[in-house]
Amino acid sequence: MVIPRLDRRGSSTRGCLFSLLVFVAALYYGVNIGEPFYRYYQYRDAMRSAARFAPTLSDDVLGRRILAKADELNLPPAAHRLQIRRLDAPRRVVISAEYEERVELPFFNHTFVFRPRAEEPL
Repeated sequence: MVIPRLDRRGSSTRGCLFSLLVFVAALYYGVNIGEPFYRYYQYRDAMRSAARFAPTLSDDVLGRRILAKADELNLPPAAHRLQIRRLDAPRRVVISAEYEERVELPFFNHTFVFRPRAEEPL
């Protein structure tokens, strides 16, 4: 017969709590650091999509579509300074921008510089 012991110290739960704390901290930092990168990839995708339509649309229309996406993503004002260039040799369109996003977390402050760019043949 097994007799239950009532004098458990609980030392094993401390290790579990520490592991849980490390996991939650990693998740918190990962989400807050990953968010600017997620917005960057969405913005770059909007640029690539607009560049595919460049042969049939004017630069003004392309710019409006991309800027609408920048507004939707709440990107900083520097992201609204687009460069749309149509090159002749070889015929292609190049859309680019540059902006910074600052992430401020406990024990971590960093400014990320993003340079989204899209290039498609005309």
